[in-house]
Amino acid sequence: MTSLIVLLVLAAVLLFWGVGIYNGLVTARNAFKNAFAQIDVQLTRRYDLIPNLVEVAKGYLKHERETLEAVIQARAAAVSGLAAAKARPGDDAAMAQLGSAESGLAGALSRLMMVAEAYPDLKANQNMMQLTEELTSTENRIAFARQAYNDSVMAYNNKREVFPSNIIAGMFNFAHAALLEITEPEKREAPKVSF
Repeated sequence: MTSLIVLLVLAAVLLFWGVGIYNGLVTARNAFKNAFAQIDVQLTRRYDLIPNLVEVAKGYLKHERETLEAVIQARAAAVSGLAAAKARPGDDAAMAQLGSAESGLAGALSRLMMVAEAYPDLKANQNMMQLTEELTSTENRIAFARQAYNDSVMAYNNKREVFPSNIIAGMFNFAHAALLEITEPEKREAPKVSF
């Protein structure tokens, strides 16, 4: 009789332990999905600002049609990448597609801003200045949201990979989540200074 009680207590302890690990994994997975939702909000805000920016610039940059079209195409690719990532947050392919599209959009926007520098009237336009300021603010929010997402993904991946959680994660198919990495080589290079 005593051995039966000990076995029942041991089984109950193991059951509660497994449930605790499972619930921790679910909580971590939901945290990184919520963090991705914050990225979605900020990226959508940026995507909504870009057509306004292009429209303001269009009147001044009549000879820069290629630059404007590149921004519009890059925005479309980024919107498509975001849609794929929203459908599967944490999926390696979806996050890679979004990261690549975001890199392309950042490059196109950078070229637009460089071209805009050559047009003093455009640079001084009140709408352009306001849109540029809003875009800069949104870029900062995106960077913070991406950091929060990547931190949540790391916490989730750590939780699902450490022993003994990895046993429960394997039993219930808790898949690896991918980081959102934007490749911007110009930000990785040290600035060159010459005297």
